[in-house]
Amino acid sequence: MKKKSFEGFMEGVFILSALMSVISIVLIMYFIFAGGLPFIFEYGPKNFLLGTQWKPSNTPASYGILPMILGSIYVTIGATIIGVPIGILTATFLAKFCGDKLYRYLKPAINLMSGIPSIVYGFFGLTVIVPIMRELFDGNGMSIATASILLGIMILPTIIGMSEASIRAVPGSYYEGSIALGATHERSVMKVILPAARSGILSSVILGIGRAIGETMAVILVAGNQPRMPKGLFKGVRTMTTNIVMEMAYAADQHREALIATAAVLFIFILIINTVFLIVKRRGQN
Repeated sequence: MKKKSFEGFMEGVFILSALMSVISIVLIMYFIFAGGLPFIFEYGPKNFLLGTQWKPSNTPASYGILPMILGSIYVTIGATIIGVPIGILTATFLAKFCGDKLYRYLKPAINLMSGIPSIVYGFFGLTVIVPIMRELFDGNGMSIATASILLGIMILPTIIGMSEASIRAVPGSYYEGSIALGATHERSVMKVILPAARSGILSSVILGIGRAIGETMAVILVAGNQPRMPKGLFKGVRTMTTNIVMEMAYAADQHREALIATAAVLFIFILIINTVFLIVKRRGQN
């Protein structure tokens, strides 16, 4: 009886632990949407989502977030273009080409990257990447391109770690069969192993994009933080996350509601990204 009672108790603990994440997501969604959606419908979805002016101190105030939406999209796309190919190729090298001696140093270095605070990445971008971009291109060096490069570096540990684990999880018989049919090592890895690990690699890309679109502190230091329509890769921009962080401390009334509504739009963006990749992942498995 005692054993059954203990097993029942532990089962309840496990169920409660599993439900905590679901409850947390529900509470977050309730807080964001309950605070943001009323403002969006009051101000007008078209005016809020497609408005090009963000001037909360004006009379009347303007709360158009299209510049921030485009800024987030452009910076995230740039980070994805930079980080995803490098991350997947690095994971492939670590899993199938790297020698044990070199792996002993590379793997801890990559793991260390994932533990570096985002503000440290931001200072690195401000002191290293920004001056380089300032020398190479016109402007002050704070731009979409600079933020994309920095975020591309920041998402590497996530993509590399998960992609490597997925590649190593592919059964060895896949590789052995390919070699037995006469394929080279490189061709077996690129044409057999990587497609077989596609599901895990896509998951790593999803998490990497999620971090890129949700990053704040590093972007504040290198993006220029100008709430205007993006005018080029080498011009300043403001993302939705930086807009919230920079103004929430002193925002009040309608201004605060507009920032919460911005968070709601950002949350919807992340849900859309996850849904799209989930559909692609399922189609790839069929």
